[in-house]
Amino acid sequence: MKDGFAIVVDIGKTLAKVSLWSRDGEMVARETRPNETVMVDGIRRLDGHGIGDWLTSALASFAGHPVEYIVPVAHGAGVAAICQGKLAIAPIDYEQDLPVDLRARYNAARSPFAETGSPNLPAGLNFGAQLFWLEQLHPDLIAQSTLVPWAQYWGWFLSGEACTEATSMGCHSDLWAPAKGTFSTLAIDRGWADRFAPIAAAGDVIGTLRSSLAEKTGLPANAKVLAGLHDSNAALNAARGFEDIENREVTILSTGTWFIAMRLAASAVDMRALPEARDCLVNVDAFGNPVPSARFMGGREIETLIQIDTRQVDIKPDQPRLLEAVPDILAQSAMVLPTLAPGNGPYPQGQGGWINRPDDWFARRAGACLYAALVADTSLDLIGSENCILVEGRFAEAEVFVRALASLRPDTKVYVANAHNDVSFGALRLIDPEIRPKGGLTQVEALDADLSGYREAWHQAQMVNA
Repeated sequence: MKDGFAIVVDIGKTLAKVSLWSRDGEMVARETRPNETVMVDGIRRLDGHGIGDWLTSALASFAGHPVEYIVPVAHGAGVAAICQGKLAIAPIDYEQDLPVDLRARYNAARSPFAETGSPNLPAGLNFGAQLFWLEQLHPDLIAQSTLVPWAQYWGWFLSGEACTEATSMGCHSDLWAPAKGTFSTLAIDRGWADRFAPIAAAGDVIGTLRSSLAEKTGLPANAKVLAGLHDSNAALNAARGFEDIENREVTILSTGTWFIAMRLAASAVDMRALPEARDCLVNVDAFGNPVPSARFMGGREIETLIQIDTRQVDIKPDQPRLLEAVPDILAQSAMVLPTLAPGNGPYPQGQGGWINRPDDWFARRAGACLYAALVADTSLDLIGSENCILVEGRFAEAEVFVRALASLRPDTKVYVANAHNDVSFGALRLIDPEIRPKGGLTQVEALDADLSGYREAWHQAQMVNA
């Protein structure tokens, strides 16, 4: 077994992962844990303490390796408060609804989309809204605390050093101005900008492993901890490692609980032209550059359609049967209308559900993939995506989905990568940008069937359903 020189701590929304990597970019070992929320004062919060206990144990499983670096990664839309050397206020779960009156007051205070690139999202998906709520609940504690985004909380947990980082702040927070690379008017006017920890770049070393953690885990006390970054932007950084798409116009479609399309444009894009009401936004990459993006809750919607206890749509042995089901779906005009995650995606007000729901189990799963491809196609159009798309993440292995996307966009080259662990690999490339992904890119072959008529019928049906 190769020695691990770096650890990536990846705290996703549904799963926490810790992976050990060799110097040449090969994953040596991996530990995972399903995440659950906890209730505090009747409000769903992220389980910072539970994850922390598990993380300490998981890191100990890598004892004996000459670890030199640790990089934290986490999902967006989370803000933690640190006070007197501990987690004073755990982040609110971004799916927790805010009180109606408080939401109305926040909406009146938030900065405009033209400044922040943050659309007005439901629940706590604008983590400025979470902070607004926390300030009402704990005004004195917020005034005494240091604020950090969720990814950088784990950097503090590991090193004891607090920082704030642009990809995490630029993730539809309402608190960042991507064009200026600094805090938004809202964050400044409310005094929050002064409460956040100092700004650091994603690849900056912020400190070394806490001595207490070094003792508990057996890891080297001189292991360097990086500032880290938002998980979708880590996937973007991984994709940049492929020579075939490096330094060219390309859109990365990251798939998981969220499907997030991020366009690396060849020239400047007018961010004000993005339709705020259709879940378009401006992310910020690991180098501080604005990235026009669009998203929808594709993984959650697919699970809603097929139910979480059934075989998933990306299981390799099932792919031939799923592809065989497509012609019957088209012949029956069986389709799913948006949206199954209300308030999200390019059709946030749609009343989603099946039309002509098939009885066949494979057909239903294939239909869910066609649905995801149709919504992805719309999102890609909204950000002006063209030329080249790289689909990464779990659903890149769902052949009906990726091949349908290639059919819907015949003038675009659609690729998947012969590589896994894209988020963790992107974090690893902060340490050494010269590390290249194992394997190359594979261009996706379009479905044999013509989907143009099916797409037109779907658009007409969803307009009636809106």
